[in-house]
Formats: sequence, C-alpha cells, structure tokens
Amino acid sequence: MSLNPNGYKLSERTGKLTAYDLMPTTVTAGAETREFLLKVIDVLLDFVKATNDRNEKVLDFHHPEDMKRLLDLDVPDRALPLQQLIEDCATTLKYQVKTGHPHFFNQLSNGLDLISMAGEWLTATANTNMFTYEIAPVFILMENVVLTKMREIIGWSGGDSILAPGGSISNLYAFLAARHKMFPNYKEHGSAGLPGTLVMFTSDQCHYSIKSCAAVCGLGTDHCIVVPSDEHGKMITSELERLILERKAKGDIPFFVNATAGTTVLGAFDDINTIADICQKYNCWMHIDAAWGGGLLMSRKHRHPRFTGVERADSVTWNPHKLMGALLQCSTIHFKEDGLLISCNQMSAEYLFMTDKQYDISYDTGDKVIQCGRHNDIFKLWLQWRAKGTEGFEQQQDRLMELVQYQLKRIRQQSDRFHLILEPECVNVSFWYVPKRLRGVPHDSKKEVELGKICPIIKGRMMQKGTLMVGYQPDDRRPNFFRSIISSAAVTEQDVDFMLDEIHRLGDDL
Repeated sequence: MSLNPNGYKLSERTGKLTAYDLMPTTVTAGAETREFLLKVIDVLLDFVKATNDRNEKVLDFHHPEDMKRLLDLDVPDRALPLQQLIEDCATTLKYQVKTGHPHFFNQLSNGLDLISMAGEWLTATANTNMFTYEIAPVFILMENVVLTKMREIIGWSGGDSILAPGGSISNLYAFLAARHKMFPNYKEHGSAGLPGTLVMFTSDQCHYSIKSCAAVCGLGTDHCIVVPSDEHGKMITSELERLILERKAKGDIPFFVNATAGTTVLGAFDDINTIADICQKYNCWMHIDAAWGGGLLMSRKHRHPRFTGVERADSVTWNPHKLMGALLQCSTIHFKEDGLLISCNQMSAEYLFMTDKQYDISYDTGDKVIQCGRHNDIFKLWLQWRAKGTEGFEQQQDRLMELVQYQLKRIRQQSDRFHLILEPECVNVSFWYVPKRLRGVPHDSKKEVELGKICPIIKGRMMQKGTLMVGYQPDDRRPNFFRSIISSAAVTEQDVDFMLDEIHRLGDDL
C-alpha cells in the first residue's frame, strides 16, 4: 500500500479508500481505479437522464448564502475517502442548472449533444496541449481538416484558422491580425510605428468584446466608433460611411470594421455585402463576428440573405458551441489570408518551437497564437461532425429555425397574452408577456414600461419554481423584454408550448 505525503497508509488507518489507493500512485490498483471511475460515470449518466426528463426541474435554485449552507466546499488538509468524492460529484450536479434540459431557453449555448460530450470525456482523458504536433499529433491533424472544411463553407479556398477560448478572444485575434496586416511595424515599435490615430467601427448592437479589443490592444474605447442600428438591430450602413468620412476628415485612420452576423439580443444580421463595399472603398479590414449566427452557414435554406457576401470578409469568428451544439467551449477564428497568424503572433520560443525538428513544423500551432498553452477543443467537434455529417448539421439548423416559426405562430395565436417585438432572423425571439390587467390597453411607451417591470418578477418566479429558464433584458429602444433562445436539438413544439404556457401561468396575476 502506497504512503500518502503525510506518511500514513490511509486505507489501513480509516478502512476507506482514497485517491492514494488508485492509479497512478498505486500502480497495481487497476480494479479499484476502474470501480471508482465507473461510479463517477454512473453519476454523470444519472445527470444526462435527468437533463432529458421533462418531469425534472431545470434547476434547484437557492440564493448564494443558502447554497453555501447546503454545500461542503472546504478543501481539507487530509485526503477524503473516495466515496465522499462520489457524493461530491452527485451533489454538484444536483444543484447545477441543466443547460441541456428541453425547457432551458436562457443562453445562446444550450443543449447537451451526447457525441460531443463523449468527445470531451476523451479529450480530458488524453489531457494534452495543442501547441505542437509532437505532443498532439492526431488532434492537430483533426484541427487542420475541420478548420479547412469550415473555411470552404465560408467560401474561401485557402487561408488559416485557429480554435480560441471563446468568441471574445477570436474577435481579438481578428483585431490583432488586421492591425498587423495594415501596420506590420506595430509588432516591434508599438504605437510609434503608426502614421496616425487608428479608429475602428462596429454597430451599437455588437458583442461587447469588439469594444474590449480597443481597450485591451491600446487603441482606447474612444477610438471604437459605434455605428447606429435600425429598429431591427442591423447596422445602418449609410451611417458607417458617414462616420468613416468624418474620422478621416479629422486625420484619423479607419482600419477595422466589424459586421455582426447574429447579434446577441435581437439576432440581427448586418448587411455584409454593403459593408464589404464600404471597406473596399476606404481600405478597411472587414471582420464578421458570426460567433452566434455562424451555424446558419450550414443551411442552404437560411444562409442567404443572412450571409450573402461572407466570402468577401477578411476574417470570420464562428462558434460551433452555439447553434451547432458542440460542448463548451468551441470557438473558431478564420482568416482569408494564410500566414497572418504566424506573422502577427510568432515569438519563436526556442524551447518549444525549434526549427530543426524531424517533422514538418508547419503543423506546430503554438507560435500562431497568443496563449502558448491551448486546450483541445477540436476532438468533440470532429467527433460530432463524423456523427452528424455536414447534412446532419444542415438539418439541425433548419429544424431550429422551424421551431422558431412555430413559436411565432403560437405567439400570434395568443396575441392577447404575448406581444411580439419583431420578426427574428435567427433563433432569438423577443417578446413581452401581457398580464390580464394590461390586456386591451393600447400599446404605447407607457404600457411598455409596465410590461418591462413584469419580466424580472416572472423570471424570479420561474427560477424559484425551477420549471423553466428564459432570459430577459432591455435594449436602447425598449425596457425589459423576454428573449427566448432555441438552439438545443432536444426542443420540440410541445416544449415551445410549455414555455409560453408556463410564462402565462407565472405572470397572469401581475
């Protein structure tokens, strides 16, 4: 029996097995190791079953201070028994929100794809880094194949791509590459290498990470110019051109324009072709943040007009962990031009990226990124793609959009109870619930204020009840409204009906 670092034989002292009685500490503990892992798998499978059971709650909600009293979160000085660890796993999942539940409509990323989940299990077991071919040969090759396929779907014949830790960092890569392409001296000389003040442009409906790029990279948020959007959430392209000319007249240098393909709240798609024309006219890099809407690139039915002209972009962010249902996290950034990633980010650390290796070092990815250590986010997507095929992903996108149309139909059929805010382009459905006391009242700004006050009350009730999760938020034009998201393959028409019925049940008396 192996000794633990404190010098005593735990299982002999307590009669209970601990982690020190498992492999690799005890190399002969194959049976014990297998039994422990199988018990963990039982806990996970119970959670999978509960997640797909419509009679189960979406969450068992408790306020933070109450939750602290329910959980034993201490990290002890001495090892706890394995049985306690099994119970810890079960307790953790008991109080975790079931984001794969068919009644979870709260976030852009939801659902629980079992093939992608299995891929994540393998990824964790392999526990490898993605910076060189020598340490992750199979995964590096998978990454090349999948990312090449995604660029082909965008409409490019070449280029380069990388998986990044989330859409915000993917957008950051686009910013860095754009600045490097247009001002390559910046890498060595910083702002001293610039001929003037750089400015970037994005709509007022963009993801906040675009503005964050300006802060993180030294541009300053004052130089991230916000372009107004129309009532549907699309960038007003005439305003984009006007603002570019305005800043040029001041002596600034417009260099980067972000178009959003699927805004976070309304799910709006900016006019890619018109923005591309403007970028071409004024020599600006065109980036498309399709972190949310990118999945619709897979659908011949819904790709156009949303992504018409996408091949004209210089870079595209696309998150398979959203509409495509891959497990978190799985975010990609794609570039039309090959070589930019390595040119922009290369630091040539000799202890990792030697040039005299006995294989093709172009497969080493670590010097193309700003991270060094990089999680393996490719296997779960590769395995999922193998399971569905490109045709399966297309069918999945079409099905999600079909369910959205069903929800719109049901809202219109209950127009006394629900007020649809706009016709959605994506799977975001924005609406108000109208309680009994406000039915028949003319719809105006005063009524909207009242409807906005109701949203957080209903949300609080649904969380306490645990039966449903739907998000709400205000925007620049409106007070609080509900925004439901249908991006889970588990959702059916009956679940959409349940969502609307439950909101009505929770809010009718308000």
